[in-house]
Amino acid sequence: QVQLVESGGGLVQAGGSLRLSCAASGRAVSDYSLGWFRQAPGKEREFVAAINWSGRSTYYADSVKGRFTIARDNAKNTVSLQMNSLKAEDTAVYYCAKHRQPFKGAFVDADVATWGQGTQVIVST
Repeated sequence: QVQLVESGGGLVQAGGSLRLSCAASGRAVSDYSLGWFRQAPGKEREFVAAINWSGRSTYYADSVKGRFTIARDNAKNTVSLQMNSLKAEDTAVYYCAKHRQPFKGAFVDADVATWGQGTQVIVST
């Protein structure tokens, strides 16, 4: 059983940066795509970014492309999300996620086998 634990959320001014981290424990996740989703108050959870099992392919929502960067370290069983040029609309709870099947690419909610508990990001204007 894999557990995912996020860290790095917080309060930041618009235009600032934050780096989220997610550590996996229980089993290695090096064969699985990992990703980040977010849920803003009153809205449905949405895809933010994903990275395939090898780290060679990354996928981003249009709303964050060019501002966010996802990366993984399979030796450490971690995935990170570097968020730059943050906007008020990036305010949300951010969730780390693991694909249910190995050796896949991008994924949506229905593909998620494991969710982290979430970390709050608040961008003030």
